[in-house]
Amino acid sequence: MSGSNMGDWFGGGAGGGGRGPSQGWPMTGLWEAMEQLRGQFEQKVGGTRMGRGDVRAAVLALLAEKPMHGYQIIQQIEERSGGSWKPSPGSVYPTLQLLADEGLIKAEESNGRKTYSLTDEGQQVADAAGEKSAPWESSGARDTSRSGALPKAGIDLAQAVAQVGRSGSPEQVKEAVAVLDDARRKLFSILAQS
Repeated sequence: MSGSNMGDWFGGGAGGGGRGPSQGWPMTGLWEAMEQLRGQFEQKVGGTRMGRGDVRAAVLALLAEKPMHGYQIIQQIEERSGGSWKPSPGSVYPTLQLLADEGLIKAEESNGRKTYSLTDEGQQVADAAGEKSAPWESSGARDTSRSGALPKAGIDLAQAVAQVGRSGSPEQVKEAVAVLDDARRKLFSILAQS
């Protein structure tokens, strides 16, 4: 994103004064890009990818404590992982169905909502697995929690870039582009060290 047209792209233009998001394509494009970036970061952070076995183990661990419905299970996993892991309904409900098919859980419907509980066999499986740490306490979940700072930093950076684009002079925009280019190179050098 370097070049002499950066001021124009950010809305600063050669004439100086920036344009707001509703005053033309350059700023609208920037805001749309920022929103898309923010959405991707939030999706990655909010939807930590854990293995299928982790969802299964989490469901069994939670149902060993008390019967729950699917939404409660999702909420409990998110809460216990400190927000770093929130499995989707598309991973929890098929897991519940699979566990029911295996005879490890049973579902009772009340007021149009299914509440799941362990069968005797399911309790035995949960007890056997109880010696291991819960999936939301695993190193993968903790690592993801620590890396949650990275997406937030990216969002904060994008907001600062937008602010420079809105109100910065062409010289300030050019300086900001140089800082971003340097930051990009440094980030790639971090990856090259591993």
